[in-house]
Amino acid sequence: MGGNGIICAEGEKWREQRKFVTGNLRSFGMVRYGKKKSKIESDIKKGLEELRRSLERSSGAVDTEHMLMHVLGNVVFDLVFGKTWEENDETWKRLLSYQEEGTKLIGVAGPINFLPFLRYMTGSSRFLPKYGKILRYVREGIEDTHRIYRKILDEYRESEPEDEPSHFLGAFEREMRRRSADPGNYTLVQFNFLMADLWGAGVDTTMTTLRWFFLFMAKHRHFQEEVQKEIDQVAGGGELALSDMPNLPYLQACISETQRIRSVTPLGFPHGALQNAFLAGYRIPKGSMVVPLQWAVHMNPVHHPDPETFNPNRFIGEDGKYKKMEAFIPFQTGKRVCLGEEFAKMLLFLFGGGVLQRFSLTVDDHVSVDGDVGITLTPKPHKINFIARG
Repeated sequence: MGGNGIICAEGEKWREQRKFVTGNLRSFGMVRYGKKKSKIESDIKKGLEELRRSLERSSGAVDTEHMLMHVLGNVVFDLVFGKTWEENDETWKRLLSYQEEGTKLIGVAGPINFLPFLRYMTGSSRFLPKYGKILRYVREGIEDTHRIYRKILDEYRESEPEDEPSHFLGAFEREMRRRSADPGNYTLVQFNFLMADLWGAGVDTTMTTLRWFFLFMAKHRHFQEEVQKEIDQVAGGGELALSDMPNLPYLQACISETQRIRSVTPLGFPHGALQNAFLAGYRIPKGSMVVPLQWAVHMNPVHHPDPETFNPNRFIGEDGKYKKMEAFIPFQTGKRVCLGEEFAKMLLFLFGGGVLQRFSLTVDDHVSVDGDVGITLTPKPHKINFIARG
């Protein structure tokens, strides 16, 4: 990515773009209270309602991957670009296809990500022919995606840009205008890669977590029923709200246990050593890539007894409230912690709880809870029965 965007950026560029993203997240409503947060909650609920209508219309068991990709993709796309799409829009289908396939293929090309010199061998080496094809597909997808982004940007500029934008495209475009004489890092290239990072990372990890959550709830009916009982007591016949979160510790615990037992990013985001260092007797030279192994933290029996067992009670304290755990890092760790953590928690809570409020979930006993590893750890193809609750 040439050090563009935010995921692959480093140094001063990364610090500046991180400040841009965090500052705008706060201004968009990622705070505890306020009208803007209420708007975000309302937008999430619109996506939830579309998902529930799709589930109600379905007959028999359902593979939720494409449903979730559409509704979650739209919620996140609206925050990033200020735009939503109809499900059958051809451009939207292309964007979703690039996101789904690109995530899988980049994961397959893992050796190239961690041994960068291999990318120069893919054209001629008999040992690496498939990686060359993968990289070509990814590059073509990136180019087409960026053309779409630029078209959306042009359409926004032809309208009357907001003084106080409610999405990242508007905020970035405002900075481009402000810095027209000396753009610095606010260029069209940076725009393309930053928007891709914000949308792609936000959609894939949340969608994958929800797919795992629904699968584990279907596999463990007694835990599912405890969550539904809790939701019924708190919400009654009304809709769940973000303000209900403190009163739904078991729902929070089941989401957290899903994130623990199936870390969607088992390998964390790469960090870099700024200087020579020693850790536990090992020398880490300046410039080394340092990758936190999230899977090892979450499956460590010292911190999580019987780690292979799905047990949300480990996140419930003696007082019956949700218990935070130190050895639990679903949103990464260090300076490169996920900047959209608050937004992701909103999505998981409202979508996860909102589906269980309306449906009981069942799945065939033979369905596996093993995963496939790409950039993310995804469930193997499966179908779940969503049975409307009386």
